[in-house]
Amino acid sequence: MVSTAYTGDTITYTGTTPVRDPNGISTIAVDPSIIPLGSKVYIPGYGMAIAADTGGAIKGNKIDLFLNSENDCINWGVQTVSLYIIAYPGEW
Repeated sequence: MVSTAYTGDTITYTGTTPVRDPNGISTIAVDPSIIPLGSKVYIPGYGMAIAADTGGAIKGNKIDLFLNSENDCINWGVQTVSLYIIAYPGEW
């Protein structure tokens, strides 16, 4: 899975405020035809996240991770990551 990162004061596609909590659950943007919105996932190096957002450039096996600053996004860059679906919507 190819990952990029985003930040900013925004509202997600599902109407929530995106968060980055390394000790809890963060927000990622996905292609909902690949990963259903509301899925709980684990990404090594990022942590637990909820697929709560989409993006115009997020198609196929690409995800966008929410981070707290532009500098964090620059440092993340573009990485190939593993993604594990922990639970689908309605299962947690």
